[in-house]
Amino acid sequence: MAQVPPRRRRAPVGSSGGAAPSAPASARFPGVAIYLAEPRMGRSRRAFLTRLARSKGFSVLDAYSPEVTHVVMEQTSAAEAAAWQERKAASAPAGWTRPVLLDVSWFTESMAVGQPVPMERRHHLEVAEPRKRAPSPARMLPYACQRPTPLTHHNASLSEALETLAEAAGFEGSEGRLLSFCRAASVLKALPSPVTTLSQLQGLPHFGNHSSRVVQEMLEHGACKEVERVRRSERYQTMKLFTQIFGVGVKTADQWYREGLRTLDDLREQPQKLTQQQKAGGGRLWRVRRPVSAGLQHHEDLAVPVQQEEAQALQRLVEAAVGQALPGATVTLTGGFRRGKLQGHDVDFLLTHPQEGREAGLLPRVMHHLQNQGLVLYHLHQHSHLGDSTYKAQQSHTMDCFERNFCIFRLPLPPEAAVGGLQRPCQTWKAVRVDLVVTPISQFPFALLGWTGSKHFERELRRFSRREKGLCLSSHSLFDLQQEKFLPAASEEDIFRHLGLKYLPPEQRNA
Repeated sequence: MAQVPPRRRRAPVGSSGGAAPSAPASARFPGVAIYLAEPRMGRSRRAFLTRLARSKGFSVLDAYSPEVTHVVMEQTSAAEAAAWQERKAASAPAGWTRPVLLDVSWFTESMAVGQPVPMERRHHLEVAEPRKRAPSPARMLPYACQRPTPLTHHNASLSEALETLAEAAGFEGSEGRLLSFCRAASVLKALPSPVTTLSQLQGLPHFGNHSSRVVQEMLEHGACKEVERVRRSERYQTMKLFTQIFGVGVKTADQWYREGLRTLDDLREQPQKLTQQQKAGGGRLWRVRRPVSAGLQHHEDLAVPVQQEEAQALQRLVEAAVGQALPGATVTLTGGFRRGKLQGHDVDFLLTHPQEGREAGLLPRVMHHLQNQGLVLYHLHQHSHLGDSTYKAQQSHTMDCFERNFCIFRLPLPPEAAVGGLQRPCQTWKAVRVDLVVTPISQFPFALLGWTGSKHFERELRRFSRREKGLCLSSHSLFDLQQEKFLPAASEEDIFRHLGLKYLPPEQRNA
């Protein structure tokens, strides 16, 4: 019987009698030096893959060294690959650049095409660093009065798009849609960072499908077709024009639109449709066409925003008149200017006296001083209704019952004043809308809070008061519905404390 020769042990890859040839002296792909890690691959498969790669001109190194650029592993998790590399790095020379860790799929795809394929994310075995997610805000509280809203914010284009749809909904009498868009826009204004992906809106209050759809389209295309269509529509533009006229509300503007009126010239041709207040709210251009008493007198000026410096100049004029009428009485600028706005379409002042009752009769005397100086172009006096069903009046959510004057002031301008960005050196004055409101000192904190705004902030504040606290807030008082009593307040801070809210200064109420 012939003797069977003993089996020869297979030499390890890279040994002198190795199963694979050494790396070619000049590889086809400089900059790519592969090391096939064996733990899960097995020695025979490693040898086969080594021969295959070298036959196609790849450089495959037998030992893990600083020359290795690509480590290829099979059936190895990212965590296992990272642990393997850490062990290797422990004995590596200082300054050794770690090679990239790749799944064998990169290797087999490269072999199939005969050259290194681009390394995609699916090929990598490195333990991925946590993805930097778009910053998400802290838990967003549902009411605008619960969160600070600065004047300047990070999402102006998005909030303006939603506010356009809110305004259009208001023109159509759709209160529900108006509030939905306003609330969503208010949330955007309160976010501490820009919205860059729709996922950032997840979990935020008041974002329904419609508002989310608008934001998504804005993020993807920089504009929303629905919003642009609304802005270009004849009805939206006409309603916006008419409601900017002093004394014209949505109902009147809608009626005029339905009657076919579209422009200020259309209104000038039908002066019988205008009240005296609306006639006063017209434009200077009318003066060359018809008598002042029959046309739109000051619209051109009133359509130009009032600047902060002009509001301050008006305050000085009113303070001087109030000081003459009743020494010790105070004048407080409210509205958007108190919230930090640099311009607005009207100027609101609260007048009071530290001694309760001394404010009675103040407004007629103030108006007398202002008229004597030629500063009043038009005014409409509204008497106080506090004595008429006081409880009902003080619980009104929409209007207050203070004595007030709706005015158009003749504001003197400095020489060559710029009005609306245009130099009009021949004009020495400008028509400006001004509201003068008189309040007893006991109601002043509530009036100050109510007249500071913003409109949406006040609406949300009153909604929160009733729904969450069982209290009824107005510009006159805070009433406990359960205990049937008024809660006193000497300041805005007191009102916030009664409501259990953190005090927000005026500049944080731009909801």
